[in-house]
Amino acid sequence: MPITHDTSFLDTMPANVAVQFLDRVERSADLEAFRYPVGETWESVTWRQAGDQVQGLAAGLLALGIEPEQRVGIASGTRYEWILADLAIMCAGAATTTVYPTTNSRDTGYILGDSECRVVFAEDDDQLAKLVEHKSELPHLAKVVTFDGKADGDWIITLDDLAELGKAHLADHPGAVEEVARGISPDQLATLIYTSGTTGRPKGVRLKHRSWVYEGEAIKAQDILHEDDLQFLWLPMAHSFGKVLLSTQMACGFATAIDGRVEKIVDNLGVVKPTFMGAAPRIFEKAHGRIVTMTASEGGAKEKIFTQAFKVGLEVDRLEREGKPVPLPLKVQHALFDRLVFSKVRERFGGRVRFFISGAAALNRDIAEWFHAAGILILEGYGLTESSAGSFVNHPLDYRFGTVGPAVPGTEVRLGEGDEIQIKGPGVMDGYHNLPEESAATLTDDGWLRTGDKGSVDPDGYLTITGRIKELFKTSGGKYVAPPAIESKFKAICPYASQFMVFGNERNFCVALVTLDPDAIAGWAEENGVSGDYADIVASDTCRTMVQGYVDELNSNLNRWETIKKWELLDHDLSVESGELTPSMKVKRNVVEDNYRERLDAFYA
Repeated sequence: MPITHDTSFLDTMPANVAVQFLDRVERSADLEAFRYPVGETWESVTWRQAGDQVQGLAAGLLALGIEPEQRVGIASGTRYEWILADLAIMCAGAATTTVYPTTNSRDTGYILGDSECRVVFAEDDDQLAKLVEHKSELPHLAKVVTFDGKADGDWIITLDDLAELGKAHLADHPGAVEEVARGISPDQLATLIYTSGTTGRPKGVRLKHRSWVYEGEAIKAQDILHEDDLQFLWLPMAHSFGKVLLSTQMACGFATAIDGRVEKIVDNLGVVKPTFMGAAPRIFEKAHGRIVTMTASEGGAKEKIFTQAFKVGLEVDRLEREGKPVPLPLKVQHALFDRLVFSKVRERFGGRVRFFISGAAALNRDIAEWFHAAGILILEGYGLTESSAGSFVNHPLDYRFGTVGPAVPGTEVRLGEGDEIQIKGPGVMDGYHNLPEESAATLTDDGWLRTGDKGSVDPDGYLTITGRIKELFKTSGGKYVAPPAIESKFKAICPYASQFMVFGNERNFCVALVTLDPDAIAGWAEENGVSGDYADIVASDTCRTMVQGYVDELNSNLNRWETIKKWELLDHDLSVESGELTPSMKVKRNVVEDNYRERLDAFYA
């Protein structure tokens, strides 16, 4: 039976995010709150120091005339200043509007205009350029505060300038921030997060203070994380997953090391040695692929030991999860392989990780089990921006691979028409900003959120996601196909894969477009005598033969109507910059389909 949790915390939650933060500062004043890179070293701040910085910036916003629920934007990558800006906005009673640093100029202008932002925090000159370009379309934008960009002393000021304004404001109004913070109602607007979406213009999701406080308190109630934990945070803070982890930190009181540079994740893990981290599945896929291909390149005895280690590890893991005894010879082998192989895999991630949390997209079960065999637990969770991200999560003491766990305490789930997952609880949004018709289509009259995802719930309440309802398609033979399930299987099989996109709606067979991980395939090419850049490598017969082998292996484990009859390697990997991935690394399937419609049609010619 799954662990059950008391929901009495719902009656004693802090009133709002600002109070949640101020209470944490008071309780944990001298404990470490954050650390962040400065050059080659890491600088640490206590909760009291962070509280003083936030109060100064919040007072600066009040000095600029910011009023309750007015929107303040943040256009920046993940960094300590992002956290300070967001908490200052919360404490000033305003509402954070998030903008990914990769958002193009047109969409940045649209988001800031649609939300009527009064102030924007802009990371650097690149972000400032977008604001300057659209200044004439942003009549409400009175002031821009830059972290690293060039200020003009008038429309654009620095973070230090804002802190100075705050210092002067507090000299005249000593209790101003505290007074505003304590007066924020639970139902007041806290954030407008614009979903990058896989279709159409971004939609502003309206989330209130109660929603974010609830997210953190619900995790705390499950006794998953504690003050002595250490988080490594790299996730885009413009994404709701990042915001959940910030709320969780304030509820539980652990410290967080912050660095949003994706290319530095593995290096940082070795230095920071965190006890947990949240990530999208692509990070685990890349790590799995990197470890497997590096070992394969060494060959010989090392590769044989590695292969046998995981064979033994997976078998021991299976027996233990099924509650069966592990034979003594297998135990002895496992202990040896743990010293020789698994301990080294764990060390790559710092050696102290209690668990990872995977969200934002589906994690392949085989990859989760592979990591678990090495002693690394990945807990899969599920939610939408529209539900404040954290609606389901597996528990470290009670998890089931292939599921996203049970609903977090205080959240309900039901299956609607076509097995659509529907969610109800404090995390659910008020609606979409300025889009009443879309809000009405997404929220039922009795307050349930239609997720658009198809799934099933087992007798113990564990949810399994089948895929997006709109992504499911039917072949001309009348058989239903769930592309995400096939795609994740391929990425678990092929360590060189980056994306594997399956198509075949109303066609007589399935086809795929494939991209490979540039770093992994460059190493493969060197070992296999293939020269040239990425496009040259994927065009080679040697590479095509290699990929065909993995497609054949995939097909051997699929139903006949799901098998991939034809496929093609694209001459580039998908990216956020190309507009083919969302910032949370989900494929914009409709964009890819439109971009390569001629190639897809040619498969059936």
